[in-house]
Amino acid sequence: MPREGVLAQAALPTVKEIKGRRKAATSVNEQHQASLSALERLALWITEHVGTMGFFLIILGWTVGWMGWNYFAQKLHLPGVFDTPWEFGIWLFISNLIQIHLMPLIMVGQNLQARHSELRADQAFETTEQTEYETEAVLRYLEVICGQLDNLNRRMASLEGGAQG
Repeated sequence: MPREGVLAQAALPTVKEIKGRRKAATSVNEQHQASLSALERLALWITEHVGTMGFFLIILGWTVGWMGWNYFAQKLHLPGVFDTPWEFGIWLFISNLIQIHLMPLIMVGQNLQARHSELRADQAFETTEQTEYETEAVLRYLEVICGQLDNLNRRMASLEGGAQG
């Protein structure tokens, strides 16, 4: 009659089988970088640099400087007013050009960042699945070991009881 522990142990995967399920470690960062074209790299660079406080401060400084100079130069009758205050037609034109060109570039960059994020999420999911599988195998091994220890304890108790009587 086969023992309970032996049957349970036969159904358990071996460590070799568990490790055999693992995929080779890959860097999704390197994979993503290798998949980018030169234009996509440029779009990412622009997206990463335009979306900073530094760029905001440059635009803010340029706007304050532009408007401030034209306003005070006209008010103080200084030469060099190149954009009529409160109309600021040239400033509006340049600002619109910047916005029109940066908006689609930023969207492309965000799509590329999302693609990278999806690669990382897929890898994290696969790692989590593998970890779950391995944890379940460890728990099953522990269950078998505990069962075998219980059997040993019962046998020892019966041997001790028989030796005392």
